[in-house]
Amino acid sequence: MPNYKLTYFNMRGRAEIIRYIFAYLDIKYEDHRIEQADWPEVKSNLAGKTELERCQADAIVDTLDDFMSRFPWAEKKQDIKDQMFNELLTYDGPHLLQDLDTYLGEKEWLIGNSVTWADFYWEICSTTLLVFKPDLLDNHPRLVTLRKKVQAIPAIADWIQRRPQTKL
Repeated sequence: MPNYKLTYFNMRGRAEIIRYIFAYLDIKYEDHRIEQADWPEVKSNLAGKTELERCQADAIVDTLDDFMSRFPWAEKKQDIKDQMFNELLTYDGPHLLQDLDTYLGEKEWLIGNSVTWADFYWEICSTTLLVFKPDLLDNHPRLVTLRKKVQAIPAIADWIQRRPQTKL
């Protein structure tokens, strides 16, 4: 059985729903709480190196997440699902991709001069979207290059090789 460790601030906050679920399902876990003052030591450098970079990374992830949440993932009627996916990828997707491409510009990574979770999230979202529209990135070679850079990070490449093979 896996061992779970929930790390969060010493408060209820967003982690409380997870604690409720663990309690309801009678799942044992370590409730590891940290103080605000200790957060800089705990926080991953994948969030960005400065407060501005952290805000920029959050903005990109939120933008991608807003777009991804518009897809009718749970739609049961395949024809409706296909139509909605097609419309989003044909009409709205190009605008998002152009904005991301412009934002990336000639930089190596989306934020600052090192990889952040925004780069990871871009790779994950784009991999999913390419399943539905394989030519989606044909006009955005810099975004393709960014995907490949993320996939080439040794730990990520290893995970991609080991993870279960699924469509999505």
